[in-house]
Amino acid sequence: MPATDAQRWNERYRSGQHAGFDQPRAFLVEQSVWLPTHGLALDVAMGLGANAGWLLAHGLRVIGVDISEVAVRQALARHPGLQAVIADLTVFTLPANSFDVIVNFYYLQRDLWPQLVQALRPGGVLICETLTQAVRQVRPEMSPEFLLSPGELRQGFPGLEVQVYREAWIEAGCDSPRPVASLVATKR
Repeated sequence: MPATDAQRWNERYRSGQHAGFDQPRAFLVEQSVWLPTHGLALDVAMGLGANAGWLLAHGLRVIGVDISEVAVRQALARHPGLQAVIADLTVFTLPANSFDVIVNFYYLQRDLWPQLVQALRPGGVLICETLTQAVRQVRPEMSPEFLLSPGELRQGFPGLEVQVYREAWIEAGCDSPRPVASLVATKR
């Protein structure tokens, strides 16, 4: 993402527009049975670090990555054990075979998907959830570039074994239901 995206996200976090996102995503909590009891986790585009904090509380070491320095500072203040990186994921390279868990919620960068597979250790778990194009029924201004096509997330990780998959309208702690695709996949 260009510097203007960093500025935009910094302003959003400064203004408190994401103040309600201080709880881990329900899908992450629901799928905790797939998580190891120890190891290293990566939270992609972590925002305020609610998922990262939840993973820390469940015994994992966690590295969070986000383009917003404001979000990273707030996440570190809330979760002192968190390791965090301010980075533009469009130019950031993830180390291969490094993570036991990778979580990616509501950040869609399709060309990052192969890196996520490579960054998982054998036996590692990927948990993703993001909006589908069905959201355009209620928010037609949203760009399809940032929305999943039907079945796209399920097909997006050919090197992983899909354990859980859904496409549905869910209650997500906001003003109205949202259409998402959700995935748990493991690396052999």
